[in-house]
Amino acid sequence: MIRTIVGALTCLVFAAAAPMPQDQTPKAVLDGSEPGWRMLAEPDFARVNGEPQTWTWSPGVLRSTGLPIGVLRSVRVLTNFELLVEWRHLESGGNSGVFVWVPQQALDGLAPGVLPDRGIEVQMLDHGYATKFEREHGGQKGDWFTTNGDVFAVGKSKLTPFPPTSPNGSRSFPRRNLSKGVGEWNHYYVRAINGEIRLWVNGVEVSGGKDAEPRTGYLCLEAEGSPVEFRNIRVREVS
Repeated sequence: MIRTIVGALTCLVFAAAAPMPQDQTPKAVLDGSEPGWRMLAEPDFARVNGEPQTWTWSPGVLRSTGLPIGVLRSVRVLTNFELLVEWRHLESGGNSGVFVWVPQQALDGLAPGVLPDRGIEVQMLDHGYATKFEREHGGQKGDWFTTNGDVFAVGKSKLTPFPPTSPNGSRSFPRRNLSKGVGEWNHYYVRAINGEIRLWVNGVEVSGGKDAEPRTGYLCLEAEGSPVEFRNIRVREVS
C-alpha cells in the first residue's frame, strides 16, 4: 500500500514537472474585443519628421512610403500597455518596426532621415531583407538579425533580451519563425509592462526582454526606406 502511494506521488511530481504541451503555449490576443481596448486612428498619432506624404490614412489602413526615414509617434505617452497591430510590406526586402518607450528627448528636433536613438524596437522585416542585405554588403551574411520578430534596445536604451539571442547578445531572436512574406498581413501582439516586453507573432509568443530603461515613453511607427501598411492598431493600458 505504501509503495502504491509513493508511486502515485512520484507520478504526480513528474507530471507537474513535465513541459507544457506545445498546443497549450499561451496564445496572443487576436482581435482586441475584450474591455479596455481602444482603436488608434489618425488623431492619435503625430508626425515627428519626414514629409506629410510619408504617412497617409485611408479607411482602416495607415500607409507609409518609407521615405524619408523617420517615425510617427503616439500622441500620448505609454508606460504599461498591450498593443495589437497588423502590418505588411509591399515590396520584397521591406524594413519597418514599432518603437516602444521612446522618450521625448529622443524625438525633439529629429531631422528627416534619422531614427530615434532610444527606445525598444519590435522589428518588422520582410524575408527578402536577408537577400537584400547580402547583396548590398558584398555577400556578407546577416547573422545578427532575423526576419521573424527581433526585439532589442536602440541606442542609449537598455534591455536584457530573452534567449535565444543574436551572436553579440543584443537582440532577442524569435524561438519560432512565423512571419509571413511580402504582401501578406502579419499580426503582432506586444505586451509591455514594468520594463518587460514580450512579442507574439501570428498568435505565438516568440521573443522579448526585461529590465528595459527607459520604460515609459511614446509608441512610434517606423518608416525605413520601403512602403509598408498598418491596420487594426489597438492599445490597452494596464494599471
